Amino acid sequence: MAPATDDNRLCPVNAAVTEPTYPADREADVVLRDGATVHVRPVRAADRDAIYAFLSGVSPDAIWFRFFSMADLKWATEWSVDVDYRDRFGLVVEAGSPVRIVAHAAYVRLDADRAEVAFLVDDAWQGHGVATVLLAHLAESAALQGISTFIAEVLPSNHRMIEVFRQSGFAVEVRPTPDGVRVEFPTSLSPEAIARFQARDRIASVAAVRSVLAPHSVVVVGASRRQGTVGGALLHNIVNAGFTGSVYAVNEHGGMIQGIDAHRSVSELLEPVDLAVLVVPAERVLAAARECVAAGARALVVISAGFAEVGGAGAVRQRELLALCRASGVRLVGPNCLGVLNTDPEVRLNATFVPHQATPGRIAFLSQSGGLGIAIVEAAARLGVGLSSFVSVGNKADLSSNDFLQYWEQDPQTRVALLYLESFGNPRKFARVARRFGQTKPIVAVKSGRSAAGIRGTASHTGALLAASDVTVDALFRQAGVIRTDTLAEMFDVAAFLSKQPVPSGDRVAIVTNAGGPGIVCADACQAAGVRVPESSAGLAAQLAGQLPSAASVANPIDMIATASADDYRRVLDRIVRSGEFDAILAIFVPPLVSEADDVAGAIRAAAASATGCPIAAVFMTAEGPPAQLAGDGVSVPGYQFPEEAARAVAHAARYGAWRARPAGVAVTAAPEAVAAGAATISRELAAGAGWMAPEAVADLLACHGLAQAPERVVTSVRGAVAAARELEGPVAIKAVARGLVHKRDAGAVATSLSTAAAVRRAARAIQASVAAAGFEPEGFLVQQMIPNGVELLVGMVQDASFGPVIACGAGGTNTELFKDVSVRITPVTDSDAAEMVRGLKLYPLLTGFRGSPPCDVAAVEAVLTRISAMVQAHPEIAELDCNPVIAGPDGAVVVDARVRLQPTAPPVPLPSVGR
Repeated sequence: MAPATDDNRLCPVNAAVTEPTYPADREADVVLRDGATVHVRPVRAADRDAIYAFLSGVSPDAIWFRFFSMADLKWATEWSVDVDYRDRFGLVVEAGSPVRIVAHAAYVRLDADRAEVAFLVDDAWQGHGVATVLLAHLAESAALQGISTFIAEVLPSNHRMIEVFRQSGFAVEVRPTPDGVRVEFPTSLSPEAIARFQARDRIASVAAVRSVLAPHSVVVVGASRRQGTVGGALLHNIVNAGFTGSVYAVNEHGGMIQGIDAHRSVSELLEPVDLAVLVVPAERVLAAARECVAAGARALVVISAGFAEVGGAGAVRQRELLALCRASGVRLVGPNCLGVLNTDPEVRLNATFVPHQATPGRIAFLSQSGGLGIAIVEAAARLGVGLSSFVSVGNKADLSSNDFLQYWEQDPQTRVALLYLESFGNPRKFARVARRFGQTKPIVAVKSGRSAAGIRGTASHTGALLAASDVTVDALFRQAGVIRTDTLAEMFDVAAFLSKQPVPSGDRVAIVTNAGGPGIVCADACQAAGVRVPESSAGLAAQLAGQLPSAASVANPIDMIATASADDYRRVLDRIVRSGEFDAILAIFVPPLVSEADDVAGAIRAAAASATGCPIAAVFMTAEGPPAQLAGDGVSVPGYQFPEEAARAVAHAARYGAWRARPAGVAVTAAPEAVAAGAATISRELAAGAGWMAPEAVADLLACHGLAQAPERVVTSVRGAVAAARELEGPVAIKAVARGLVHKRDAGAVATSLSTAAAVRRAARAIQASVAAAGFEPEGFLVQQMIPNGVELLVGMVQDASFGPVIACGAGGTNTELFKDVSVRITPVTDSDAAEMVRGLKLYPLLTGFRGSPPCDVAAVEAVLTRISAMVQAHPEIAELDCNPVIAGPDGAVVVDARVRLQPTAPPVPLPSVGR
């Protein structure tokens, strides 16, 4: 891709004498379009032999396109490993079994901010997206070294590489030159480029999961002829479910197992298999996996336990298994899992050891717990909730909920996804995937560990508010539109509703019953769950009264009394639907002497069939439970035993509908000049050591990002405090400056509303004494102009190791931790998120003009949230931030006191890579 010259650019020169420090943080596993994985890493001097073998194996055409000549391979090899990881940087892609180099890319700096870039991909690996992956990784590495522009020289006939650049998502400029085609583009990943890589990730996940849930062939390694064994149950389930592909069995003793001729080894198979299910002792899994890889398996499901869940040697064993899968491009479910199943009639795969076959349906279920998975599949059958597919991910060494959600998103057999989660692999990716998934299909989740401590080691009010709870998980689910339930029973209630009926378009619920008591209980449950039970309009009430006995109540709940027939249910439900006054209907039946439950169920289902857009759920308070007549081919109505169950299910569905209907929102991005100025301030502070920033540095940082602050001065003496107060004019506040002092009021380090020089002098001296008595060394004073009275808020952030920056907004001032009135979101916070955060506070009425007070500028408060979100996104070195108070008034929102704690951060994981 570049002409042969001797200018130390993209063609070989003498090798470097010493090898620089290897940048291990630039290593990453990457999923290609077909779902296979490869390993990308910087090149090393020790790669000479492997690079030479790679160059020797590519076609003459590939060499010509790369070097514009038939270059000497030894010469090219030496150049390829000649890197300093700053001005000369190279990457290789490793794949296959045994592992070998299948691609190489490099850049060489031309001047301060430009570099020339080139690629070479093994002929057999072209067309898999390898070059695009290398381009992204190389661009990120170059950007970290201050290189802003890539230049590539390409032969006009190298159409494939020109197309790689065009389709990369980078802003590419292509110009013809006398020597070929010149391609120029920025190294920064634009939003369009990031979107393209996320789309590639989705395609890769779908391809990977398809090998697991829709394979053409399956082999059970460790199949057993003995009853009561996992290996025996697994093979039995695969055969008994009627798997539509080829089934193989491997048992070290061979013979016939359940009508299948068992092989003694995977190596005896005459054709490659898509999916290998391993049911052998943990210490034999790695050897069996190697055989499966060599036999061409695309995916492994490892049932065996004894891996990371037991620690020690098990954790080492799991790392070795994952390394084998990564190196060979094979994807892994488990280990320590129950297996997978797919009820699609085109597949009919049950590779689990669940005792009974699953009932086919429209719900996909993922469980992190294998034991719980057995109970779930059994319970689903009892409750009449059919499954489209089920996955037990066990230790989640590789494929996770993120991958399966991306598969179920495009799976026509799946209408709802259920998740039982104990932990997150990549919460930020989960949020992105779930948010997109939720626009078309609902996710219902149970996340265990509500009482686990969340964020520890914090010193700010924000940290105290977020610690010892899972509010971050709630925030993640709320932003992503995930329906969170407290129990598995409630999860199935919601799933039954959403898999059988449309999503409510609002929160108005009509209750139709033949008994007053259950109707009242249902109304109370609806309101407790957050949906409304509004009174019927006069027109609707008159219509209902005309077709019901005089003793009936038509207000809502609509009590048809005990004599109500199946026809009464049908007519009343039809009338309510046609009125358009309600968004969902709960029909309750208590067994009287005159009506049969089966007849009423048929009438309710008939009404639901014609109730376009208005979902109906049924409650049958009978010993037998909801009748089978609620289900049918065209339409089915979810049935519940008690009103509270139905009310909660409808409420969850209504909130999900509201989330789906809300504007997507726009996240604020910090301007480049703001990022540069803020980075300079942070760099100066880090040079002095990590920890809490100096007050003047905090003020500079906030100012860079457009956050309004109270006018202030930082001084070093009492005399200086008096002078600063005169300069600021009007009443002032004085706060101590002392390293390590965070909660100033607790140390007597704050004085407010000081109007005279004498008052300032007395307060400053008193503060000096109080701070010294508290064990801190007074360094000076922060003198601030007093801000007019308003509503005091807290806006803060804590860096969570898993979730990234977590933004909190709540009641501010000295009682922050007492009231714990707080809204939480995970960055980036959009304008819609900010509006919801503010309106979700109990103190929100104070902002809108409570009891005659002037209304505050709510938009300014929301702007504080979005700007802080943008700031902490731009500066990952911000570990903790407290703006308390932020005073909101009619003319804006002003940060009165702010603290920022810094800590150095590692470079980001390259994009694209597994899990990012």
